Amino acid sequence: MSKKKKTTLRIVPENWIDPFDFKAEFPHSEHPLEVDIGSGKGRFLVARSGKFPETNFLGIERQRIRIDSSGRRCERAGRENVRLFRMEGYYAISQMVPAAYVANYYFFFPDPWPKARHHDYRLFNPAFMDALHRTLEVGGCLHVATDHLPYFEEILGLLQKDARFEEIEAFQPDEEERTDFELIFSHKKIGRCSFRKT
Repeated sequence: MSKKKKTTLRIVPENWIDPFDFKAEFPHSEHPLEVDIGSGKGRFLVARSGKFPETNFLGIERQRIRIDSSGRRCERAGRENVRLFRMEGYYAISQMVPAAYVANYYFFFPDPWPKARHHDYRLFNPAFMDALHRTLEVGGCLHVATDHLPYFEEILGLLQKDARFEEIEAFQPDEEERTDFELIFSHKKIGRCSFRKT
């Protein structure tokens, strides 16, 4: 039985501690960078990167099988403006993304860790808000969507109380950009919000 090919789009830094220049990994490093956290199998990445070829897209995902799957998907579509990074989202943003570096973040269906004893594992908390503010460009945005409404209200509350961000019209993906998770949970109400760094 043959093994599936690994993606050629994956970024593997030599140094996993200090900020990393992700833009240098793209053919056009001068283009703005948008980051999809928990990029899954790449449905959003391949659609969005095709619509905006003059924007670079970085997918951050901790599961190797998803990295390889989304990478092959983007390769088949000829997406030279996509790269993948296998890392947990909190660490990537708080430790490895340089300051004032990202034009837009996308957080679609982050793990809600629904049990109360696991809430400390959730991505959004005050320290993570600091990391988002540090790494976003002035005027950069973050877009959130989740079917777990209690977690959505928690995220929305954190953002609304933070004077460093202003609420804007929520990002609405088109049909091709809807993630695999959104398609699975399409029968449920989905909370969406978007904020801009002031």
